[in-house]
Amino acid sequence: MPYRRLPKTDAARLKALKTLLDNNDIYTVRNRFIDWKTLNRAQSAYDHLFTAREQYRLCLQAQTRHSGKIEAMQKRATMYVSHFLQVLFMSVERKEIRKQVLTLYGLDPETTAVPNLKTVEGLLEWGQKTVEGEKARIKKGGRAIYNPTIGMVLTHYDIFKEVYEKQKNLQSRTNRALDDIQKLRPEVDEILLDLWNQIEKHFENEPPEVRFEACRKFGVIYYYRRHEEHLY
Repeated sequence: MPYRRLPKTDAARLKALKTLLDNNDIYTVRNRFIDWKTLNRAQSAYDHLFTAREQYRLCLQAQTRHSGKIEAMQKRATMYVSHFLQVLFMSVERKEIRKQVLTLYGLDPETTAVPNLKTVEGLLEWGQKTVEGEKARIKKGGRAIYNPTIGMVLTHYDIFKEVYEKQKNLQSRTNRALDDIQKLRPEVDEILLDLWNQIEKHFENEPPEVRFEACRKFGVIYYYRRHEEHLY
């Protein structure tokens, strides 16, 4: 014997509601057995969930499209910051720049290795420190480093930072859209449960082959257990 189960996905929730709302029999005076209050709640729930789901889909699409762009910008900014610091370390090694100056960049005077730039957090931290350190050193009378210049480093760092901030905003919008959907689900499930109870109550005296088919036409979802024969 099949058993009913509330939908597990938003697509299934919308389909169940739409199946009911598109059934003209529920709107005729003679055949109507679902009260108008419940029908109005069902229509409102469908509209809200459909809109929220579309908003989430659009936000997720925008976020996904933008993610490819941020990876390229991050790679380029990392390369410029890393190359600049390598040139800085070579200048220190050649005694062209005193190693104590490394503190202006937030670096230990004894360090000879480029800090971790593989993460977004690392790139944002050390990119900023590198730019500020070079500006401070030049302000104190130091000669600017070339190939790459700090201007080139700053340009690619700023581009990445801008793209990254936009990606964070897109992620926030996507998360808010998903949160809106999650808030709607309990109410939609409550409405479906009420509807299905009314539908099954209406057809409870019909034989199984009639009852299950009639309920399905009004959106009730039935499942069979594994290896169970599909009779109705």
